[in-house]
Amino acid sequence: MANQPKLRWGVFLVVALAALMLRLPELGARPMHTDESVNAYIVGQMLAGAAFHYDPVDRHGPALAALALPLVRLEGAKDFPSLTESGLRLTSVIMGSATVLFFAAAVEPFGFLPCLVAALLFAFAPLSVYYSRDFIHETIFVAATLGLFCAGWRAVRRASMPAAIAAGACAALMLATKETAALHFAAIAMAAIVAWFVSRKPSAALSRLPFRVFAATLVSFLLVALLLFTWFGQNWKVFSDLVQAAPDAMARAGGQGHEKPFWYYFQLFAGEMSAKWFAKSSGNWSGAVLTVLALAGFVVAFLDKTRRTNRWLALYFLLITVIYCAIPYKTPWLALNLFLPAALLIGLVIGRLWQASARPAFRTLLLVFCAVLGILIAHDTRQRVFINPTDETNSYAYVQTSEDLLGLPDRLNELVQQRHLVNPRIAVIAADPWPLPWYLRKYSQTGFWQPGQQTGTTDFFITSTDAADQYQEQLKDFRPEFFGLRPNVLIILWVRAEN
Repeated sequence: MANQPKLRWGVFLVVALAALMLRLPELGARPMHTDESVNAYIVGQMLAGAAFHYDPVDRHGPALAALALPLVRLEGAKDFPSLTESGLRLTSVIMGSATVLFFAAAVEPFGFLPCLVAALLFAFAPLSVYYSRDFIHETIFVAATLGLFCAGWRAVRRASMPAAIAAGACAALMLATKETAALHFAAIAMAAIVAWFVSRKPSAALSRLPFRVFAATLVSFLLVALLLFTWFGQNWKVFSDLVQAAPDAMARAGGQGHEKPFWYYFQLFAGEMSAKWFAKSSGNWSGAVLTVLALAGFVVAFLDKTRRTNRWLALYFLLITVIYCAIPYKTPWLALNLFLPAALLIGLVIGRLWQASARPAFRTLLLVFCAVLGILIAHDTRQRVFINPTDETNSYAYVQTSEDLLGLPDRLNELVQQRHLVNPRIAVIAADPWPLPWYLRKYSQTGFWQPGQQTGTTDFFITSTDAADQYQEQLKDFRPEFFGLRPNVLIILWVRAEN
């Protein structure tokens, strides 16, 4: 199959189209996460004509906005209020499906069967499906990482100039997506160095690699990064912000409220085996099996003396896993970065089992095992992505916006119509108001204040529960209506009492 590129790409295209079809249904149904709403606000500013401004303190790079803008414009969006959940999330859907297709380009370095299994896992496994339906950076980052693997291998192996240019562009896209790209660059380089020392045999392709290939990669990286970070030449002040990015990223790595133990990602992959998990049926039945297979694939790849890239993959998986586990700051969507090499390792061990014996009985048993695993994956994806996407027992629904909040804009619309308000004034008082700016985006006279600040006259107040006590005098003629914001977090809509 590796020698039949048209057939190979056709197979992976079918899998990618299946991944696309799986990700599209009910795309706008799940409430917007806080991170999604912040990213949506940035896109809204771009639609209004603003240049992207890189904020190293609390934002990421411009790649997500750059890819989302043409898609939301095709949908007809012209400003922040006209954006939709499905229009924004389509960016991640397309990139997640493209990642599945990109595995076709990885067949040469890693083999057809390992890449096909990895593509199937990325197409249907709950982790990748869930987060490729979120308007966040991770899906783009993983797609660019896989692109760097494939283009980098081809550039080194064949001294290909187009591949070198593509590798530089993929690396730049990674950096323009998230600052954590630096960790991956380090892991990629360290894995290559360690693989060279372990093999005690220098790579002939690397030793005779022309300088022009290195130069093309570097120039491509710098040009693409420059275009994106300066927002195509509109913001040359970005360099001072980039200088600040490293210390801010180091501070964020300390946790900032998202501290998790070292073994968090193992628990996330393997599933939370508890009575509550079984009762709610929103766990991860396939996760433990995939974890064992990934570990077995690591051993097989590291001991492989026939394909140098397999040993490199095992070392990269080890290094990037240790790095992410050692950093206190952990969120479940970051696990996608570990799932990429893990999926290839799972494919490798299944491929080796298939090749280990030509006996029909053994291969039939392996096919039955894969079928059962596929059924478990389908169950988990259905439960986590479509049945219980916001349930508290679903570990992917991390600090997820409550479905109860969806009733807030409907309730406001009802009150506005009842009281014949043309353009109601809404005062939001909360230390952290997100994702309320998204849900109130159609009300142009909405203001946001920190607790203790004076708001002036208004038709409606929306406050956090702790801020309400500071405004008893202003709220004496209002009655409260409560809405869930996130698990164990309420907000209060204050409605003026009618005489």
